[in-house]
Amino acid sequence: MRSFYYAFRGLLLLFRSQKNARIHLFFFSLAICSGFLFKITALEWAFILICSGLVMAAEAVNTALERLADSVHPDHHVGIGESKDIAASAVLITAIAALSVGLIIFVPKLISWIVPN
Repeated sequence: MRSFYYAFRGLLLLFRSQKNARIHLFFFSLAICSGFLFKITALEWAFILICSGLVMAAEAVNTALERLADSVHPDHHVGIGESKDIAASAVLITAIAALSVGLIIFVPKLISWIVPN
């Protein structure tokens, strides 16, 4: 039970301290609302949830690495800076993949909603 406490504490820290995490949460919420609006299939739900979870997990790992690196070596260090940049790129990669999946799922539904047959 204690591990759940720490995990939820970390989640709260993530959303309180990281603007980008809140932005990702907003788009995740938008995808959820859109999923209900367009009545997406179970497979589409699975893709949306997996992609969104991966983006949030990447953001959490990136934030943890940045905080740890800043705590260990607060001054500028080339290797640490590069590590932080690489971790940030993981968030970017997952966000681009999630956006691509969202577009594949929702654009055709949006078009057919705007231009009915």
